[in-house]
Amino acid sequence: MARVLIVGAGLTGSLCAALLRKETSGPLQLAVWDKAGDSGGRMITVSSPHNPQCAADLGAQYITCTPHYAKKHQSFYEELLAHGILKPLTSPIEGMVMKEGDCNFMAPQGISSIIKHYLKESGAEVFFRHCVTQINLRNDKWEVSKETGSPEQFDLIVLTMPVPQILQLQGDIMNSA
Repeated sequence: MARVLIVGAGLTGSLCAALLRKETSGPLQLAVWDKAGDSGGRMITVSSPHNPQCAADLGAQYITCTPHYAKKHQSFYEELLAHGILKPLTSPIEGMVMKEGDCNFMAPQGISSIIKHYLKESGAEVFFRHCVTQINLRNDKWEVSKETGSPEQFDLIVLTMPVPQILQLQGDIMNSA
């Protein structure tokens, strides 16, 4: 069984995990690690500690679908709309620039609900506060070290975190890119 690690639990990492699960025919052990305390990356929703009903999206507050993306990624939008994760944005937001043919969507349960949906679809084991520090090739496996705990081995690694974080990694990974 292939053991795969995706580093980063934002939109790219969560969608990558869901697509790997969907498109892989054989058995797959899928793990997602993120250095933060929750999923979302740059699309995170936070709730007030005093009132959980009061939430705010940090980073992206809405999704713009251009005609090009509507055609290319229609199935993604349809899936998220069908599950009620996205809804059309019917009111303008101050400063929003509208271009002809664009559609805007909002996430009623918060923008991070998109990420949570894809992580759930992936069936991956998701681990938070796992900050990758080093990646080395050992006996045809990738050995991944994190700030705490023992290194773990994987057949495949997908790095989805921002480039500055990738450039800080130590080990053989720097010679393999």
